[in-house]
Amino acid sequence: MKSEKITKESPRRSWYKDACAAAHALDLLGERWALLVMRELMFGPRRFGEIRANLPGISANVLTQRLEGLEEGGVIRRRRLPPPASAQVYELTEWGLESEPIFQALGRWGARSPLHDPAKPFSAASLLLSMRTMLEPDRAAGLTARIGLRLGAEDYGAVLKEGRITITTGPIERPDLVLGGPPPVLAALLYGGQALEALEASGAIQVTGDRDLARRLPALFPLPARSGG
Repeated sequence: MKSEKITKESPRRSWYKDACAAAHALDLLGERWALLVMRELMFGPRRFGEIRANLPGISANVLTQRLEGLEEGGVIRRRRLPPPASAQVYELTEWGLESEPIFQALGRWGARSPLHDPAKPFSAASLLLSMRTMLEPDRAAGLTARIGLRLGAEDYGAVLKEGRITITTGPIERPDLVLGGPPPVLAALLYGGQALEALEASGAIQVTGDRDLARRLPALFPLPARSGG
């Protein structure tokens, strides 16, 4: 019997055989889940289990393949945290971080879909990226504020200044307002028309500090109009 040599398939495939840079970008990022894996790394390094927990429906095997492919393509890298953590994490490279405008354009376009369902799972990275995407500079002009965001077990800081928003990882010093709750709940406040008082009364959200600022926030992040098809 003739033996067959079995070779391991490269995690990054070239589909299009096209010199167009957009086609090459799709070779790098076009696999299912690849862009969402990158989304979860947009605000800092993550362990394998953390990435998988924020992507309902992905299997460990597929996640491994996507991480390998993105690493081979130079989009992400892996490193080991120093003791006492000594855990392996994945993070976007400097070039990988330059992909954020792709997510912003896709987010604005996808939000206009009449089929978009905002009730589906929504991770912390999704919320933070959406805030950077949907902020309307003219509405935020003249407002300076420091906002703490407690999203589950993680803390982030958002600084509004001169019509722009800067988001950092970790607790923010001297916050004017702190909002705490699951990302889908804060999304319901910012985008879903849910009243602050109702969310707070139900225990879904915790508010500390400037409540007038909290009530003002939804007007700063308007969603684009739904497409008529």
